[in-house]
Amino acid sequence: MLNMQVINDLSIKIKEVMASSPLGDAEKNIHALIQGAFTKMELVSREEFDVQTEVLRNTREKLTLCEERLAELESSLKDK
Repeated sequence: MLNMQVINDLSIKIKEVMASSPLGDAEKNIHALIQGAFTKMELVSREEFDVQTEVLRNTREKLTLCEERLAELESSLKDK
């Protein structure tokens, strides 16, 4: 997977080439094209990935606690 620094470097180099060429207006089109391609690939930022990882970690902890509590309740029902 490409990291954001590689993507940013690629974008900067394309901008530099376009600014020095007669195709300066195409810069906006290329930027939009690249952004569209990344959107289609459903890439997420590192920050968003880290947030979702933390949400998943918290959810797993809650699920584990619920499973333990359910096992305790089932055990207490069997004892009666």
